[in-house]
Amino acid sequence: MMIMERDGKKAVAEMCGHGGTCDAHHRVRMAEDGVEPARSMQLAAEDAGLKASDIDAVWLHGTGTQLNDRIETRAIKMFLGDRAKQVPMTAVKSMIGHPQGACGAAAAVGAILSMKAGALPPTVNLENPDPDCDLDYTPLRARDCSARTVMVSTLGFGSKNAAIVIKKV
Repeated sequence: MMIMERDGKKAVAEMCGHGGTCDAHHRVRMAEDGVEPARSMQLAAEDAGLKASDIDAVWLHGTGTQLNDRIETRAIKMFLGDRAKQVPMTAVKSMIGHPQGACGAAAAVGAILSMKAGALPPTVNLENPDPDCDLDYTPLRARDCSARTVMVSTLGFGSKNAAIVIKKV
């Protein structure tokens, strides 16, 4: 799916892969092992014909809660492996709050605008991260980022997980 600028003349990005999983662990809580969120990312990469090593940046679900952020960190480490701490990440909820069912859409739009601008916005208010959340979250300030392929991660109640891969065109 090509995502076009308003005038329809120039493609900005392509949503080239998606993956979804659910482990039905609990009505609202996710399983703490992070396996299913990692699998949704892997499925999205495979659907896009890519490997984890092709992902340049990640837009996290980033709820800002100890449990969810630890689980998402664990999932990112499973998916990205040794590269996990070198891939820049951000979380749109830190800037706009929790838009509930629009989380994925908000992160996807942010990712596209970020790729177009060549900058990654900050994860605002990230001053004292949990020691278990030790990835490159782009704290407090935007930074240059020439990402061409971005993973967007979303996690939902009951461990309903979705991920998409967006490529700059």
